[in-house]
Amino acid sequence: QVQLVESGGGLVQAGGSLRLSCATSGRAFNGYFMGWFRQAPGKQREFVAAITWSGATTYYADSVKGRFTISRDNGQNTVYLQMNSLKPEDTAVYYCAARSRYSDTALKYPGEYDYWGQGTQVTVSS
Repeated sequence: QVQLVESGGGLVQAGGSLRLSCATSGRAFNGYFMGWFRQAPGKQREFVAAITWSGATTYYADSVKGRFTISRDNGQNTVYLQMNSLKPEDTAVYYCAARSRYSDTALKYPGEYDYWGQGTQVTVSS
């Protein structure tokens, strides 16, 4: 059994910052492509950011470029999403996901990921 556990969500004012964490089962996810997605009420789950497990390459949705940063910790056991200059439009449940192999064409699609966390709520007030 493997698991992904998100944390760090909360309520923040517009222009503020939050850092989300995704704890993985460690070496079980070595080599996996990691992504962050979000889903607002009444909307489809959408891609936010992704990173190779090595951290060598990152990808971002146009809506968050320059504001969000995806990264990994030194032990490669946790993936982070640093969110700066938050906007009310960023309000959503944020999910961590893992994919067994790299693909630059599949990374934006939730159906292409193998494992998911339970999500953490991010609410941005204006």
